[in-house]
Amino acid sequence: MRYLTVDIGSTYTKLVAIDAHRIEVLATSASFTTISDDVTIGFNKALAILEGKIGKFNYDRLLCCSSAAGGLKMVALGLVPSLTAKAARMAASSAGAKVVKTYSFEITEEEAREIERIAPDLVLLSGGTDGGNKEIIVSNATKLAKLKGNFSIIIAGNKSANDEITSVLKESDKEWILTQNVMPEFNKLNIEPAKECIRKLFIQRIVEAKGLSKIANMSGYDIIPTPLAVMQGCSLLSKGTEKQSGLGDLIAVDLGGATTDFYSMANGEPTAENMIFRGLPEPFEKRSVEGDLGMRYSIESLIEECGIGYLTKEAGVSEKALLAWKEKCIANPDVIAVKGEESEKIENALAKGAVKIAAERHCGYIESVYTPMGQVFMINGKDLSNIQLVIGIGGAIINSPDPAFILDGVKKGRTEFSYAKPINPSYKIDAKYILSAMGLLAAHAPEAALTIMKREIL
Repeated sequence: MRYLTVDIGSTYTKLVAIDAHRIEVLATSASFTTISDDVTIGFNKALAILEGKIGKFNYDRLLCCSSAAGGLKMVALGLVPSLTAKAARMAASSAGAKVVKTYSFEITEEEAREIERIAPDLVLLSGGTDGGNKEIIVSNATKLAKLKGNFSIIIAGNKSANDEITSVLKESDKEWILTQNVMPEFNKLNIEPAKECIRKLFIQRIVEAKGLSKIANMSGYDIIPTPLAVMQGCSLLSKGTEKQSGLGDLIAVDLGGATTDFYSMANGEPTAENMIFRGLPEPFEKRSVEGDLGMRYSIESLIEECGIGYLTKEAGVSEKALLAWKEKCIANPDVIAVKGEESEKIENALAKGAVKIAAERHCGYIESVYTPMGQVFMINGKDLSNIQLVIGIGGAIINSPDPAFILDGVKKGRTEFSYAKPINPSYKIDAKYILSAMGLLAAHAPEAALTIMKREIL
């Protein structure tokens, strides 16, 4: 069985030709995505490049994922920030959506106007455990119903409020879907139903809005979000199959021009004897997407988050040089750093900073608490201290002369006592951009996908 996988990104359309019988990647190729015209133009150019390497490729199945135009934007609404709002964000991120903002409690009129300005494709409306507070989620539904914009609403909150919410939305022009509560009981997660709804709406919207219907018709299979494909690849590599063992707990970090995606495959339970878990339980497969940590389209916010001092120290350059490079990237997002020059050093420092902050936002946060029994530590989130494997994805990492320098941002520093980051991990690189391809292949030929990942990435 021969497979052709297609990843239609915002900048490049990437193809991977796979022979599942021989269990090998035959060739890879890439061409600029032609989303403004017809995505099949970029696809055909990439296919011509691929076939220039291996000759005519007659594939049996065409599998596709996409993050074209940045994927689909999403906002999530919950009740309490640390509970239902966090659960909503987890559901959205794990489904591959780009969560632009999360709102808690009853949204204000200004926040409602902000949602209009964001112009999301999807809104995940949650809030309250089943049988608990329903006034806030009903109020938020009423405000969403009045907003301008062509967005769909997924209702995943207190089931006691469902009748009132659906009554409100029936009178609006909004498309909406009702599903199970993301947190039906206190501290109990139930994100899979909402995740599936997000995936279905993604398929519908991405084909309609981004002109991918031709590729969808050629494939015959659903187009899924690229981050979800990467998640599936990471999950398979971590867990393995019935016939093959996986690699166990791992982290993958995907550094792009607009966002940094961070994945962890781990239970993340406390590793120290005097550490107590606090907060909402975390899923084994977790993704967080940082929309302010991109190498190009969000370089201003990336520099602001990292700090001028940190970046100039890591790069060994002057503030003037750093700011000059920033302006050049803003003026021309396609600009490439020159090997051996200051621009390359700045790129590496920016990449390391993005990885560092993404890791800190993703992992658990540790606080010291004194009790009558002595000092104990409370952790909110995943303890990733013992993670042994970190996989780097994305051009800034793959094309760097020193990817380990960038990935060191994942590592726990000597003074970073508050973050449960890996202490001593090893690094591997997805040099051929195959993780998303293997995530697509996992649903059809998991044994082949796992074998190929072990060979190509390790």
